[in-house]
Amino acid sequence: MAKRNFNDLQAFVMVAREGSFTRAATRLGVTQSALSQTIRNLENQLDIRLLARTTRSVTPTQAGERLLASVGQHFDDIEAELSLLTEFRDKPVGTVRITCGDHVLRNVLLPKLTPLLRQYPDIHMEFDVNYGFRDIVADRFDAGVRLGDTIDKDMIAVPISTELRMAAVASPAYFKRNSRPQSPHHLIHHNCINQRFPSSGGLYVWEFEHQGQELNVRVEGQLVLNTSTAIVDAAVQGLGIAFLPEDEFSPHLQEGRLERVLEEWCEPFAGYYLYYPSRRQPTTAFSMVLNALRI
Repeated sequence: MAKRNFNDLQAFVMVAREGSFTRAATRLGVTQSALSQTIRNLENQLDIRLLARTTRSVTPTQAGERLLASVGQHFDDIEAELSLLTEFRDKPVGTVRITCGDHVLRNVLLPKLTPLLRQYPDIHMEFDVNYGFRDIVADRFDAGVRLGDTIDKDMIAVPISTELRMAAVASPAYFKRNSRPQSPHHLIHHNCINQRFPSSGGLYVWEFEHQGQELNVRVEGQLVLNTSTAIVDAAVQGLGIAFLPEDEFSPHLQEGRLERVLEEWCEPFAGYYLYYPSRRQPTTAFSMVLNALRI
């Protein structure tokens, strides 16, 4: 019997996991047409349809699901073992993939990891900016970053930031035209800058706490934005009250372009944690990243 071409199986696993020939081809470093032909050849050899294709999606058939479940983990184990062999090299090497939000990426991850990346050029990082709760095992990430109270119990969680604090701010020009809110209840009378979550599509409900009293407020205003950078810019332009982690506004607060309100209602809360599967043996590169991030 002729030996199987395991490259074909690896290509199938990548397409099935990505749900897209385009994304899978990019990950594998081949053309989409070449990848499509590889999958067709595999299906012809097995005489079984493995993938159901539509104009919008690619999903495994029942047979494809069985093949993915049986061989996918083996490829993961092989890649993990090859990564662990880098421990025998003189210099640490490898790629570490982390899914996170843009706020923690800009304010925690990049500042802490920059010295490490400069010192070890063979360590590579890939960051997936995503506000949804990605399945880091299924999506083959080495780790994810979330607030501490949202992490599954079967994960190892390591704190990587100090406590966080939210801030409600607006420009001096806005407060010249409008009174300052004395309570979160007063926000319903203000032009507030809403934030829409890219993952769920829902609007963020502003969360306040003062002396053990929690209060959630659904605000309204002229603007709905889905990035913190745009929200900060809109607040500086005097377009309304914004509500984000306070370090997003730090330079503008220090230089007087923004002013805080409701500060007593913005109590500190647990910060960010890096989490990863307890059953996964960390590579040298990942261990160095972890040590650089932990507090």
